[in-house]
Amino acid sequence: MNPTDLVLVALMPSRRDLEIARVLGWYRIPYKKAPKTVSVDRLALYQTARFGDEKWAIHYTAPVLGHELVTRAELLRTEVDHPRAGEQYFKIQIGPLEKLPRSIPSLRWRRITFFYTTGERLLAATEINDLIVGSEERELLWTALKERGLRAERNYEAGKNVVVDFALLCQLGTLGVLLGQPAAPPKLKEPGEWRYVTVAESAVKDDLPAVLRDIERAVRQMGGQGAK
Repeated sequence: MNPTDLVLVALMPSRRDLEIARVLGWYRIPYKKAPKTVSVDRLALYQTARFGDEKWAIHYTAPVLGHELVTRAELLRTEVDHPRAGEQYFKIQIGPLEKLPRSIPSLRWRRITFFYTTGERLLAATEINDLIVGSEERELLWTALKERGLRAERNYEAGKNVVVDFALLCQLGTLGVLLGQPAAPPKLKEPGEWRYVTVAESAVKDDLPAVLRDIERAVRQMGGQGAK
């Protein structure tokens, strides 16, 4: 793996799919749900709850050799009568699975969708949030939150088509931190359980301690984060 590799973090939903990747050397992505590009150097495979003790973590990566657009029936020839047999999928051709030197867990359960990272981040990460590539301001704030012991999730889905930059789970609900000025208040899944703090990106560079104090004050007002 090269530090400059473009890596697609992809969901590995079942043991069957992992075996297909291992033995047959391909991974499938529904065309309708595909990310912007599948022309990447490598896949990082995030395993779901179906994997028992290995759930909610990335254990394996694989080099990408190429891709093609096929139907589900062409991929899974024993399931030609499946309701989605005619739907299109990207067939990502991959090389041998490679086990990471250390697994990369999600410290809290979260919904994982496709996102991009780099080989450098994949080798250095200690948890899923470390893989997410953000602006300089987002990286500064992420590092500062960790240093202050504030446990946050990055790029967190807070509602339909609503993603907050950081979400901090508190005793009385969830605190969302938004960088920049949103065009309109977010439409929340559960409005009573969320509160938002909006931070100007310039403030992160100009007065990061003040930004952290505002976030810490909001966390305290929501009952704190409690024990890990």
